[in-house]
Amino acid sequence: MQEWFSVVAADKPFQEVLMNPAPRSVLSDTQKSEPAPMPQSFDAHGVEPIPESGRDSSPRDQWWIWVGANVAPINWVLGALGITLGLTLVETLIVISVGNIVGCAVFGLFNMVGHRTGVNQMVLGRAAFGRKGAIIPGVMQGLLTMGWVGVNTWVVLDLAVALLGKIGIHGGEGLKYAVAAVVMAAQLGLAAFGFYAIRTFERWTVPATVLVMAVMTVLSLTQADLSWTTGTAENGADKLTAVTQLLTAIGIGWGISWVPYSADYSRFVPARYSGKSVFWSTALGMYVPTVWLAALGACLASTGQGGDPSELVIGAFGVMALPVLLLIMHGPVATNILNLYSCALAALSVGVRAARWKVTLVAGAVASVVLVVFMQSHSFAESFDHWMTSILVWISPWAAVMLTEFFILRRGRLDVSQLYSEQGPAWRWRALVALAAGIVAAWAWQYGLVPFMQGPLARGMHNTDFSWLSGAVVAGGLHYLLTRQQHRSTRAKHAATDE
Repeated sequence: MQEWFSVVAADKPFQEVLMNPAPRSVLSDTQKSEPAPMPQSFDAHGVEPIPESGRDSSPRDQWWIWVGANVAPINWVLGALGITLGLTLVETLIVISVGNIVGCAVFGLFNMVGHRTGVNQMVLGRAAFGRKGAIIPGVMQGLLTMGWVGVNTWVVLDLAVALLGKIGIHGGEGLKYAVAAVVMAAQLGLAAFGFYAIRTFERWTVPATVLVMAVMTVLSLTQADLSWTTGTAENGADKLTAVTQLLTAIGIGWGISWVPYSADYSRFVPARYSGKSVFWSTALGMYVPTVWLAALGACLASTGQGGDPSELVIGAFGVMALPVLLLIMHGPVATNILNLYSCALAALSVGVRAARWKVTLVAGAVASVVLVVFMQSHSFAESFDHWMTSILVWISPWAAVMLTEFFILRRGRLDVSQLYSEQGPAWRWRALVALAAGIVAAWAWQYGLVPFMQGPLARGMHNTDFSWLSGAVVAGGLHYLLTRQQHRSTRAKHAATDE
């Protein structure tokens, strides 16, 4: 029988493994004695498992990667959304802080799987959906990442051009497209070079950006006249609606929206590091900057300056914001290099046959077209909310199926070789049925900004948005019910073989 690769320690409940480092017995003698891998430069890896010699990362690197991805102006807008929806500043801060505990914890769990297997996220999906069935979420992920590149780059343009105008530099549409070209070239170059360049970029640039962001936060809060208890949602029903919509956009929904990326980066962490260290470094790397910047955006929005990112920054800093924003522009670049890298891996996972860096360049070209579309948008808040609610419709059911598959049905054990074998099932229809049902359930209880994205449950229950919850419960529960007997039979067969 092929050797089973333990995603979590085989003899311990998952909750115990989460709170305690993996026992040394989980690692082979080779893994224990193997020296730390030498630093790498160009990432030639595709979607095959990363060998120990290529694992040039650490939990600390993972922390900086995810902090860098979330120290970005886009999170100001997300925090401001709570004020826009009618919540008070206090209510907004509570929803953001508590909601992200759940979303970021789920994100950390998925990073543990990538660390234990050395496999990227979309290939891991083959365990649940089959070799060909995993193409469906792979295509969705590829489209998602290219769209995010457009969104995040647009935020940079809005900030940069507005502030350049404040100091007398005007260039109309020409200036905006010139800035876009420079930003796109920088992030595309880093993403094409691959993980090792991304890791190094984040490791050395994020600490300085965080320091500047800390100074910026102190200055903005000392200058702003915060309104803690003023909100337009006066009755209980209106508040509940606002809370659910905020949870979807920046509470629980934000951490879940990053789940399809997770293993793409944690797969580079050597096996000598414990799963606990990977979980906490990634979960907190997501939680701290997300809550921090969203809270800052909510505070600035409570002063009555609206939710537009350029207005928030200009209102707090004026012309003196320029040197700060030159560093803050790092945030979207740090985010987009992850989008472009994961986009290429998603394409390779669904069967595209080309070098990863070539696929990255193609993805960048498509993302540039998306950027042009977003540059024509006159309401960033509406565009973003539209986008976020639409992607959670498939991510939350997909994540629930994956969590159920790995941690409940497979009990933390996975035969990695089967993910690449032609002998395994091409389609796992029961999982796909569960995913489809979850997507329908999520759509039924989502409240988007266009009629098509306003499900019947959402409309019938005062425009609430529990899409992430309804989709996850239906998909995860149905997947368990449809496949539990099959997994029991498989475990019994392997137990008999071992004897």
